[in-house]
Amino acid sequence: MGVSAAVVAVASVATAYTTYQNGQDAKAAQQQALQQSKANADKTAAMQEQEINKANAKQPDTVAMMSSNAASARGGESGTMLTGTSGIDPSTLNLGKNTLLGG
Repeated sequence: MGVSAAVVAVASVATAYTTYQNGQDAKAAQQQALQQSKANADKTAAMQEQEINKANAKQPDTVAMMSSNAASARGGESGTMLTGTSGIDPSTLNLGKNTLLGG
């Protein structure tokens, strides 16, 4: 094996290493591009979800609230859930006596 054969062998090893290194660099660049692409897709999906939520915003049912308030107002001051619209019958407060305190 002469000097030229050794030079060819060294050149082959250098070429192989350069090819390997270029492959590693390309792999790293591809991984970085993939991560960036995934981050962009996640960001886009989040923005789309926000836009959908804006478009489908829930609105209060003001008609039902006003109807409920009007029905409650018809009961008057004495109209509660416990007493109804007629209030409390004073005769039920007498505890067998003529006064409200039972005395």
